[in-house]
Amino acid sequence: MTQAAHADGHRRIDLTKIGEGRFKATNARGGVLPVGSGDDPDFTPVELLLAAIAGCSSIDVDLITGKRAGATSFDVVSEATKIRDDQGNRLVDLRLTFEVRFPEGEDGDRAREALPRSIAQSRDRLCIVGRTVQVGAPIEYVEA
Repeated sequence: MTQAAHADGHRRIDLTKIGEGRFKATNARGGVLPVGSGDDPDFTPVELLLAAIAGCSSIDVDLITGKRAGATSFDVVSEATKIRDDQGNRLVDLRLTFEVRFPEGEDGDRAREALPRSIAQSRDRLCIVGRTVQVGAPIEYVEA
């Protein structure tokens, strides 16, 4: 699916049960991702959220810094603490830690210089997943 196919901004995945505590998420391009309850190697929904935040920001940061120099290594740790309180189950203390290395030389220096700004741009403006979590959005639950 091209960017033009998303011109209206709408996004969708379909989720189908494939076993006990296991589901299959399918996107419009035919990509498939297993989702589990934590009793198997599949990613849990919480892990997928952490991966989505890290993936979204990593793509932003890589696109921005990559215009200067390609990273020689690019690792991100996405973590949070699960709590249960009067607001229910939720995550707190969400944190992304970027460890990105660039080649020696002028282009690498320019990429290193752009790294903090690119992380801030992703956090404050670009990453749809992170921005949605930070700003918040109501979720409508309906029965078909």
